[in-house]
Amino acid sequence: MRVNWNYIKMIVLLGLIVFLYAFASHKNDARKVSKPNVEFIGENNLYITNENVSKLLIQNYQGFKNESKEALDLNELENALKSNPLIKSAEVYVAVNGTLNAKVEQKTPVARVSTNASYYIDDEGSFMPLSGNYSARVPLVTGYVEKNNLKNIFKVAQKIKNDDFLKKHVIEIHQSIDKVIFLRLRQCKFLVQLGDVKLLDKKINNLKAFYQKSLKENTLNDYKKVNLQFDNQVVCSK
Repeated sequence: MRVNWNYIKMIVLLGLIVFLYAFASHKNDARKVSKPNVEFIGENNLYITNENVSKLLIQNYQGFKNESKEALDLNELENALKSNPLIKSAEVYVAVNGTLNAKVEQKTPVARVSTNASYYIDDEGSFMPLSGNYSARVPLVTGYVEKNNLKNIFKVAQKIKNDDFLKKHVIEIHQSIDKVIFLRLRQCKFLVQLGDVKLLDKKINNLKAFYQKSLKENTLNDYKKVNLQFDNQVVCSK
């Protein structure tokens, strides 16, 4: 009987490959996890720091540096980070060399409420706590504001964020007890009465036209209130 050495060599080679792969995989899973490496995605303003994120990871997986990669519950660590009210999203993974990596996206504030409570409204219209690490330059929100009813304030704040004119000039959003919204502009004595948020784009266009005309005529400081509630007109009172 003739022995097929090529066939035997292939079987031995295949077995060796499987053995080496299993050995390497086991060694990789058993590799100890190192100190966390944190990467922030998005804007550079850090409302939560590298140290804060590392502390969250350590608190939710005590002694993880002495654990193997295989023992880590990455979903648990991601959920721990996402539970922080300053964090919008998080991804946690372990590199081949054992480095624990966390990619973190922070929430982005569009307005700062300053009533009986102080907090931010983020770019999704949700509550965002103030940060001891950084203070955002966003319009102040005053008056009667309910944390569970931010829809109208958010719509105005989002409009300000996305409009160059408003972003430059609006410093305050005020909501009265009957839900009438006012704006206060930088270096202007008058108050802008928006009313509700219906036809918001049209009202803002009217405000821009009035501002440019009054600036040209040097009459901006002649007015006490600029009312935009009425259709197709701007009503000013001196």
